[in-house]
Amino acid sequence: MEKEQFTKRITEIEADMFHLAFSILHREQDCLDAVQEAVVKAYTGRDALRKPAYFKTWVMRILLNECYALLRRQKRLLPMEEQMLDLQADFGNYVREEYLDLYRAIDALREKDRICVLLYYIEDYSIRETAQIMRMPEGTIKSRLRRARLQLRDMLKD
Repeated sequence: MEKEQFTKRITEIEADMFHLAFSILHREQDCLDAVQEAVVKAYTGRDALRKPAYFKTWVMRILLNECYALLRRQKRLLPMEEQMLDLQADFGNYVREEYLDLYRAIDALREKDRICVLLYYIEDYSIRETAQIMRMPEGTIKSRLRRARLQLRDMLKD
């Protein structure tokens, strides 16, 4: 893939990348770091992409790995109380007030269920694309989405 084409494709998905990173990391600066690192890794490995049609899925998988790596590093550094304060502050910046309860409920889901919900419902990926990004069978994604919907329904009954 040529540099110009790579730059154009990254520019097209930049907002989606930030949304995915924010749904995992919850802090703007961490999201920007993860997106930047993912772009650098994708750029250096752009010749490894076999099918250009899967560019977005490929980049999102790289970003997902970067987010997880950043979380692993943070677990060693930030106390839980500080993470919760950051989470509350950052949610207010990006989520309209009427959706705040929904995003808090989504955030309370198990991590793999939460990622499936965010990719499928928020980022509008298909079941197949979500399965490719998560490297799981489509049936597993469907099961996780069903479980998450039931949990969200129970959490949001009020």
